[in-house]
Amino acid sequence: MMLNVINPTTGEELHAYPTLDSAQVEKSLQTAVAGFDYWKNVSFEERADALCAVADIMKQDQERLALLMTDEMGKPIVEARAEVQKSIWCAEHYAEHAAGYLSSQTLASDAHHSYVQHLPLGPLLGILPWNAPFWLAFRFCAPALMAGNTCLMKHDPHVPACASAIAELFVKAGVPNGLLQNLPLANDQVGHVIADFRVRGVSFTGSSQAGSRVAGMAGAALKPCVLELGGSDPSLVLADADLDQAADTLVLSRMINAGQSCIAAKRLIVEAPVYDAFIEKVKTRMQALVVGNPREETTTIGPIARADLRDNLSRQVEATIEQGARCLMGGQPETGPGYFFPPTLLVDVTNDMVACQEETFGPVTVILKADNAGQALAIANDTRYGLASSIWGGSEQAEAMASSLEAGQVAINGIVKTDPRLPSGGIKNSGIGRELGPHGILAFVNAQQVWVGPKTGA
Repeated sequence: MMLNVINPTTGEELHAYPTLDSAQVEKSLQTAVAGFDYWKNVSFEERADALCAVADIMKQDQERLALLMTDEMGKPIVEARAEVQKSIWCAEHYAEHAAGYLSSQTLASDAHHSYVQHLPLGPLLGILPWNAPFWLAFRFCAPALMAGNTCLMKHDPHVPACASAIAELFVKAGVPNGLLQNLPLANDQVGHVIADFRVRGVSFTGSSQAGSRVAGMAGAALKPCVLELGGSDPSLVLADADLDQAADTLVLSRMINAGQSCIAAKRLIVEAPVYDAFIEKVKTRMQALVVGNPREETTTIGPIARADLRDNLSRQVEATIEQGARCLMGGQPETGPGYFFPPTLLVDVTNDMVACQEETFGPVTVILKADNAGQALAIANDTRYGLASSIWGGSEQAEAMASSLEAGQVAINGIVKTDPRLPSGGIKNSGIGRELGPHGILAFVNAQQVWVGPKTGA
């Protein structure tokens, strides 16, 4: 079987990669186990040296790695370079901080000494999407490797060159064999890898529907999983917000990667007194965006990654307009080669419309009106998703509202982003568990309780 990739900029075939057969998968599993038997006993210093060696190789090859993303999934080259740099940061962050994150915790008991130590589990499977091929790979593997696990990477079938390049980084860095291996598989081939006893945990990033299936398979095999799934992320713009700052940041948040981000600002909920003024500021900024070839330095909006994704986005926009939304910009796929969709601005949207009830993965800004801050909060929470959110307004009121937002992440007067230093993840249908920060590295460890006698009588 082949993984055939269409260049989303041209609509023409880019390349094809063969998938692994059952014997090759078995060899990868054996290598992962053998690598773990060695790696679990290695010091944090040695693990850090290995991860930093990988980061150094990335630094030397940033342009080539960035272009792989640009060609396979259409990420503008400026954004692709930034993603490579962020992946380097993730590797270096965990190399520096993992030992502290995983330090033993002393707990009082009736023992002479009792504590919890954090031990590796074994080979882990990371099932990754196409929209941030390098960042999401390192978000998975950097903490896992520093915890002493080994990693099997099943990347999205539409970014096989990215996946191959990530695995090659570890080979070029000369790190021990088996730390990270690429498993080029079709989606329907991954179930038996999840079920294999040698795989001790599963990390998945993708849609809620696919995540539910992965969670079911992992649960049936009695192994932990971390899921980062879809979102319909709300951004609340209150009457006392700095509208220029909010418009600058929210347009960037919504339009980065052509809007193909789980944590993008997808529902802009604006208090009535500033509703019309805010729409004009957003429209002005969206009109300045440049749609074009993602290899060009001036391009800010590249293509949608696949034809089916573009067509689904078009359906969502058309349905929302039919339900009563006003379209002030865009609204129709562009003609010509490739899978381009123009920046689209929908206003007078209500929360029962398709663009709010479904996750929109593309450059579509949706603006809703709220009578007051309380109604804005109610609209924000009226969703099956709970990934990320933001609030714009006076800091004291905005921060007070944060605990009432049903989301795994809240940004106050700033962009929602992932950061190696901070945990991220969702609630409700947006996921299970956390990645990154001190919380993320604890997702795949054995929190082993150790009781040391003699008993003290407490």
